[in-house]
Amino acid sequence: MRIGWGFDAHQFAAEGQVLLAGVLVEEQRGIDATSDGDVLAHAVTDALLGAAALGDLGTFYPSSDSRWSGADSMSILADAASRVAELGLSPQQIDVTVIAETVRVSPYREEIRIALAAALGLDLLDVSVKATSTDRMGFLGRDEGLAVVATVVVS
Repeated sequence: MRIGWGFDAHQFAAEGQVLLAGVLVEEQRGIDATSDGDVLAHAVTDALLGAAALGDLGTFYPSSDSRWSGADSMSILADAASRVAELGLSPQQIDVTVIAETVRVSPYREEIRIALAAALGLDLLDVSVKATSTDRMGFLGRDEGLAVVATVVVS
């Protein structure tokens, strides 16, 4: 058994959309990012790669490479999962926490869990999605962006 921990944070943008595991959770503003800005998919990808000791998101999908401009982050997650599978490892459990002041996760929690379970071949009971705020402290509390932390167990 191996455990990986991932983190990602992005600023909001004036236009676009906010995706969490490919699920549209907000249309009034977007995320400032190279890819589609799906911070949840990025954090899980980082955790997955870390659990397999393969590096981080930037190792395989650097923001300096124009190939990743506008990329589907769930496709990036699937690619990372296949890299991990090449080592004979597979995800067993995921625990995710979204940290945001105004983005609401609860209306989309089950859809996000289903998307993650499907992307990684997990049972729904092996995918946990939670949310919290910083009670108006810092850039997250000022609603300037959002962050996600993720833990992934592989074996």
